[in-house]
Amino acid sequence: MGRVTTDATAEYLTRTAAPVRERLAAATQLETFLAGAGTLTLEQRMLLVDQALVLMEQNYVHLPLKIAMHAVNPVQRLRLIRRQLEQQTDETMPPEWIFHSEMSKVFHSVRDLHTNYQLPAPFAKKIAFLPFRVEECTDGPKPRFLVTRITQGFSAPGFEPGVEITHWSGIPIEQAVELNAARFAGSNTAARRSRGIQSLTVRSLSAHLPPFEEWVTVSYTGTDGVAHELRENWQIVENLPPMTGPLGEAALLMGMDYEGDEISRANVMLFAPHVIEQQRAVEAGESPDSAAGEIVSMMPNVFTARTVQTPSGTFGHIRIHTFFVLDSGAFVEEFIRLIGLLPQNGLIVDVRDNGGGSILASEFILQTLTPRRITPEPFQFINTPLNLRICRSSPSLRPWVKSMEQAVEIGAAFSDALPITPEASANAIGQQYFGPVVLITNARCYSATDMFAAGFQDHKIGTVLGTDDNTGAGGANVWAQADIITFPVTPSPYRPLPNGAGMRVSIRRSLRVGDRAGTPLEDLGVVPDARHRMTRRDLLEGNADLMARAGELLKAQPVRELTITDATRADGSLRLMLKTANVDRVDVYLDQRPRTSVDIPDGQAEVVVPGATAAESVRVDGFAGGKLVAARSRRL
Repeated sequence: MGRVTTDATAEYLTRTAAPVRERLAAATQLETFLAGAGTLTLEQRMLLVDQALVLMEQNYVHLPLKIAMHAVNPVQRLRLIRRQLEQQTDETMPPEWIFHSEMSKVFHSVRDLHTNYQLPAPFAKKIAFLPFRVEECTDGPKPRFLVTRITQGFSAPGFEPGVEITHWSGIPIEQAVELNAARFAGSNTAARRSRGIQSLTVRSLSAHLPPFEEWVTVSYTGTDGVAHELRENWQIVENLPPMTGPLGEAALLMGMDYEGDEISRANVMLFAPHVIEQQRAVEAGESPDSAAGEIVSMMPNVFTARTVQTPSGTFGHIRIHTFFVLDSGAFVEEFIRLIGLLPQNGLIVDVRDNGGGSILASEFILQTLTPRRITPEPFQFINTPLNLRICRSSPSLRPWVKSMEQAVEIGAAFSDALPITPEASANAIGQQYFGPVVLITNARCYSATDMFAAGFQDHKIGTVLGTDDNTGAGGANVWAQADIITFPVTPSPYRPLPNGAGMRVSIRRSLRVGDRAGTPLEDLGVVPDARHRMTRRDLLEGNADLMARAGELLKAQPVRELTITDATRADGSLRLMLKTANVDRVDVYLDQRPRTSVDIPDGQAEVVVPGATAAESVRVDGFAGGKLVAARSRRL
């Protein structure tokens, strides 16, 4: 079996050599951690504010939208922080956590998970966690909050997966969730609530300050039916490192929720350490262990593929955990391999909790699920003198220059909208799966995953089934300040940040295509075509009801087939043997030029195409009722 690995993968495995149990054993309590936190000088604080002002004023593409939608003014808030610093000295300045709190509030005020203030050491690379996970189900008269995962070795009376949380530090749990949601930067109501639940038990200290409280008191109804209270201290531990290692030029083609990726890695460490061992096996050239019923993936941190039994039939289910990959070609190859091993009568593509990653990877796989030609989402810069200088400095960005220069004359707020993903590459492979497809989303789908969901919906590939009212609504390409500083802009306003601090900013906004062409993805997200409220069975029995609902949607759709079983030349013509299902007409193209159109019955059919002596490729488009429903290509 082949390996899908990179130098970055090998580096990741080296950096995670210490077993997870040893990493967690080194966790410290919050009080101990904070006692040694904070080494920034006043000058370094001023530098951080000045660099944030550059990003917000001159690079941030969503600034007009955020001012209008959320009634905020991040630029003025930063100026006020700068003025306050000017009135302080190293002796009179407040504790460092207060400074970080003010900076975080500015970045969170725009409710954009792409635009981050990343705290410096000792907060960087750390997470705060409680040893269990809480999720919401709504299959009763009111929402309920259940414990669904527990870290290995933790125990408390009657405390097992399935127990119901009633109060959080004395606050009714639903109210505690809403209060928590207000602190986190979800773009819409669904996203904020989802983040509020997630952050009850795990937080990235790179993206947020530590919890205000040193411990929480959890009131719950145990599995013994008795009311209990559990007091649990917040623990601080170093997170697993990013899977990809240094991104290089790929960093400029990313759309990713930084905090979401941090939390995803934390959840692997806390609740699924076997994924790390699976990746180790892949690197060693061995077949990784997999759960019963799962297909072995050579990218176990990215894909989980299995066959699911539902009341409506047996279907394929593939979970895409992340698009955060360096090699988009290897990503697409593994996706095609896995879906080829699943049932061909219906596919459930599940991107819940996927915080995004490579925009190329997310848009490349759309073509494999549809006969329609893919139009990649276009992206715009906000027109500022600094953005124009950046675009002039890079060959890959020069297509945006002309419209940005013209903006000086016509006063346009944004540049032309141009794709990041090459359209030819987005259509180079073509359709690989011919059964109906359902896409499952939730409010933690973000960035490149928003773009994938939008492309899925805009190209009418199948039904979008959401467990929330919207996806996370991250509609932008995001750049880190550390990457922007590398552009040869002279003079450069960018300066290196101290102590491992970081900042990220939405630099190019994305627009939808198809029937919703020109609509921003930011803040709006993708509204699903159908809704499913998560149930107790979903949380505790492998998404049983969710899979059943997806199965109902798949069963209602026809299963297509279009296979070229043989292609031979004779007397200057091409003889095609086709196997079809639910297709009543085929159009044949040789070297992308139309040659013939034939009505065919289901089953086996022969099509003879004249003038094929020099042809190098053939494409067969299948129609049903006049609509394009399948397409198959082949080299000759």
